[in-house]
Amino acid sequence: MNERVLSPRNRGFLFLDSHPAGCERLVADMWQACPESAESAEPAEPAGAPEGAGPVALIIGSSAGYGLAATVAGLKRAGIRGIAVSFEKAPTARRTATAGWYRTAATADLARSAGRDLVFLNGDAFSDTMKNQVADLLKQRFGGRLDYLIYSVAAPRRTDPDTGAAYASVLKPIGSANRTKTLVFDDEGAPEVREVETGPAEGDDVEQTVAVMGGADWARWIDHLAGRGLLGEGFATAALSYIGSPLTAAIYRQGTIGEAKTHLEDTARTLNERLGKTVGGRAVTSVNGAAVTQSSTAIPGIALYTGLLRAVLGQRMMPPVHQLAALWDQLAGATPLALDDEGRVRLDAWELSDEVQTAVAARWEAATTDTIAGLADLDWFHGEVRRLYGFSVPGVDYTAPVATDIPWPGPTL
Repeated sequence: MNERVLSPRNRGFLFLDSHPAGCERLVADMWQACPESAESAEPAEPAGAPEGAGPVALIIGSSAGYGLAATVAGLKRAGIRGIAVSFEKAPTARRTATAGWYRTAATADLARSAGRDLVFLNGDAFSDTMKNQVADLLKQRFGGRLDYLIYSVAAPRRTDPDTGAAYASVLKPIGSANRTKTLVFDDEGAPEVREVETGPAEGDDVEQTVAVMGGADWARWIDHLAGRGLLGEGFATAALSYIGSPLTAAIYRQGTIGEAKTHLEDTARTLNERLGKTVGGRAVTSVNGAAVTQSSTAIPGIALYTGLLRAVLGQRMMPPVHQLAALWDQLAGATPLALDDEGRVRLDAWELSDEVQTAVAARWEAATTDTIAGLADLDWFHGEVRRLYGFSVPGVDYTAPVATDIPWPGPTL
């Protein structure tokens, strides 16, 4: 078994290796942080489910960020079984596996310990090959019924299975260039506040981004599973989304990615109407709060904003697993489904209150390289970025050799 001492090597917010023991401990800590069940009531068993069996769920994008939180919270909070899909890279002679590979192995261990039958598939969620494999597994292993589908996919590219057309998403403002502050760290970890300019969307940038990050693939999953007769009575599905602060709106909610999120929400309304008629089910988008994720660190301004937000909120900043526990409670009927006027589940009220946003905006305005240490929680943010890759996790001995060739806990496609 290949063992070696791993040290963090990175280019900006991108790390070249991941630490298996750190990733394992991170998942275990997430499990411990997730409460057992809602105080008000236990989630109801889906109609027609075998007595004593948990609901059958499909988590698409299960290895990172909010998708990982949905998987862990689903196991502990809702007692799910079923299938988790992600797309991760295996270890090689030169590189460790991706962090999501190791997090998936750790999640599989937790599922087994909890007595939950959760199958982990590694492959392209956009492909019909993966959709067929999932459908076959649902039929053969889980009684041919699906109760929940959580969709949490953030990807740079997508190939349309019908046409073979390849699409690429971009992070650009619409109409004019956007100049914003952003936070970077040098090789020694010293923070710097810079101004960066992002040019506006051109040509078919908006259409390409919507094709990747909008609701097309989510709807295709529902169509595919419905066509195989796999949606249980009362089936519920949620796509995870984000709105964010006015400080980041030009590059995010009002930019190309915002158009994709709008398409995702429009898709939810269409699916909700159809599922209500066919299986008495429903579809929603879940608007989550800010978090440090591998996807969010790529967005200009988000690193600075998140560090400032943490300084304002401290421990009141709600971690993803707590938010997803609340979502599972609503989907499973343990607590009422609370929707805004657009039909979205809102789990971001703690972030977007006027009081919090006013405080963050004042710090944003004052933020420079000289002042940032006193305005943002830099130690927390820098640690969160490293923890995405399994480093800086409390309780892990980083001087000890660690096995890197951890096997995937199930089929690879």
